[in-house]
Amino acid sequence: MTRQQVLDLYFMENRAKLIDLAAFLDRVDRAGGEADFRLDAFKQAMRELGDGEPGRAQKVLLSLSDPTTEPIAKAPGKGAVGAWPGKS
Repeated sequence: MTRQQVLDLYFMENRAKLIDLAAFLDRVDRAGGEADFRLDAFKQAMRELGDGEPGRAQKVLLSLSDPTTEPIAKAPGKGAVGAWPGKS
């Protein structure tokens, strides 16, 4: 596809996603209390989007992923939280 075709097909869908992200961040900013590691990871992932380099999808995924290779003895919780807390 040409760049124009990609824009024609996907711009509106991704425009809506971008507005959703902005609304999410506005809600986080208005909320009381302290943020946890997920907000830091989210902001780092957004920086990866803005670097203008190829491979952004991979960089975003890796910025939210656990980089360790050794298995842990026991999971710290019942479900995934979507970001790595930065400690084993």
